Amino acid sequence: MAGRRPYVVVVGGGIGGLAAAIGLRQQGIEVVVHEQARELAHQGAGIAVGANGHRMFRELGVAERLKGAAAVPVRADFRHWRTGRRMVAHPLAGAYEERFEAPFWTVERAAVQQALLAELGTEHVRLGARCSEVEVTGRGTVVRFEDGSEAEADAVIGADGIHSTVRHSVFGPEDAVFSGTSGYRALIPMERLGHIPQLAEPVLWLWLGPGRHFIAYPVAGGTALNFLAVVPDRDWLIESWSTEGETSDLLAAFEGWHPFVTEILAACERPGRWALYDREPQRTWSRGPVTLLGDAAHAMLPHHGQGANQSLEDAVVLATILGRADVDGVGSALRVYEQVRRPRTRLLQAGSRKNADCFQLPDGPEAQARNARLESLPDDLAWIHGHNALEQLGSPSAPVV
Repeated sequence: MAGRRPYVVVVGGGIGGLAAAIGLRQQGIEVVVHEQARELAHQGAGIAVGANGHRMFRELGVAERLKGAAAVPVRADFRHWRTGRRMVAHPLAGAYEERFEAPFWTVERAAVQQALLAELGTEHVRLGARCSEVEVTGRGTVVRFEDGSEAEADAVIGADGIHSTVRHSVFGPEDAVFSGTSGYRALIPMERLGHIPQLAEPVLWLWLGPGRHFIAYPVAGGTALNFLAVVPDRDWLIESWSTEGETSDLLAAFEGWHPFVTEILAACERPGRWALYDREPQRTWSRGPVTLLGDAAHAMLPHHGQGANQSLEDAVVLATILGRADVDGVGSALRVYEQVRRPRTRLLQAGSRKNADCFQLPDGPEAQARNARLESLPDDLAWIHGHNALEQLGSPSAPVV
């Protein structure tokens, strides 16, 4: 690599965009993140970080920053929606970490963003910058913003989510695919749930029932509980982190479910509600000096718990590959990144769709067959959690091909 290093603009200051910027800075590449929000905070949402995502935290230098904010569930516990009968359980603390050489964490999304921002430095982030267009020119790219400002760059990374402006600008319009379901989320202080004795132990709870399912786990070092309740609803089409639902509607949707579930739902004051969308796998993520990352490239339903993990993998792989390229090799580097990452994310997109049906089977033979399959879950998911995204890249000094 003899030429000038590329200057990179990242559009989107979520987990993937901030992680990519940290990785690029580690490679000695100048980068600025442009984020449309005026502050970086997503309220009312937790995420599960598997061993594959945790390895990326280590690479980025943020694992220690996040340790106090994370919870470590002792097991994944699958329960029957009405009786509360345990169908199967798998250890997460201890045995999981020993097998995959990294822990399984549950943590608030906002805590992850703040840790990434602290590692990156606020001087590398421009807030209140809503992208309106990306143009590829003979000299590189121009990113235009709604306030009339522009940014020129040698490479642009679209990390701006499922409704990505970068994606629309470069590849044209394409509708996201509505799942016919919506998700309710909330964070509830544990002190409000002291009457539920099972919550004294940190557990990843998965309650499976006909037509809907409920997932809950501790976050904020165990001081709060995050839940996701997925229900059928073809009329709720709003996909937004800030839209609120009604607790009464949520309780009605889970009428007849075990008191563990309904008492948690009743303790929620203002649940967030958003329609669940994904996208069909795209044939290519990159065009010239522009590429996509995270949900902009491969939006998936939340039923594998891998959205944030895959954004982290994308970010570290992309930064590593760009770190081996000069400005003339940007296009080749982005093609390599896509070739490395696309096969894995396609499988996860498909698996996330399939899990939606698997989690919501009515009682009967199909549910019994599913429960039998859950016994082998650690082995079935080892390809996800045991993956080290950097191992595919070979020698750290290998050039981009």
